[in-house]
Amino acid sequence: MSRIGRKPISIPSSVTITFDDGNTVIVKGPKGQLSQRMHPDIRIAREDGVVSVQRPSDSKEHRALHGLTRALLNNMVIGVTDGWQRNLEINGVGYRATKEGKALVLQLGFSHPVRLEPPDGVTYDVGERRGASEPLPLFVRGLDKQLVGEEAARIRALRPPEPYKGKGIKYAEERVRRKAGKAGKK
Repeated sequence: MSRIGRKPISIPSSVTITFDDGNTVIVKGPKGQLSQRMHPDIRIAREDGVVSVQRPSDSKEHRALHGLTRALLNNMVIGVTDGWQRNLEINGVGYRATKEGKALVLQLGFSHPVRLEPPDGVTYDVGERRGASEPLPLFVRGLDKQLVGEEAARIRALRPPEPYKGKGIKYAEERVRRKAGKAGKK
C-alpha cells in the first residue's frame, strides 16, 4: 500500500469539500476555491472531518495514482487555508525588480526591462534589499501549488544563476555551486 496514499487528510472546519460528476473535487476555504478532476478509478471517501483515498487494485498504475491523488487533495486543502509561496532571490549589480500594478518589471541586464503579468490566482511581491551586497527577495504567492511553482520557474528561467559570480535569479533555498575562474598566466 502507498505510504502517502494511506494517510488520511484532516479537513479544517473552515474548509468544505464537494464531489461532482466525473470524480471532480471542489475545495472551498477562507482564501478561495480550487477544483481538480481526479482519475475515475480512484475512490475518495469523506467521513467525520477526514478524507481518505482508496484504490481498486494493486496494479502499478493504481498504486501510482493512489499517492498522487492524496497529495493533490492535501495540496488543495493547504492552498485554500494557508496558500502557497515560492521565494526567489535576485543577485547581481543592476538587477532590480519592481511592481507596476499587478505586473512585475525586472531589469536583468538585458537591453530592455522584462514585464511579467501574473496568471489568475498568482500574485508577486518584491521585498526590500537589506544591504548593498544582499540579494533582492521576490515572492510568488497563490492557492494552487502547481501554478505557483510553474510561475516561479518561469521567472527563474529568465536569468538562471551562473556559477562564476552567482548572478541571476535563484530559489531562496537553492545553493549555486561556484566555479573557480580562469587560472592566471604565470
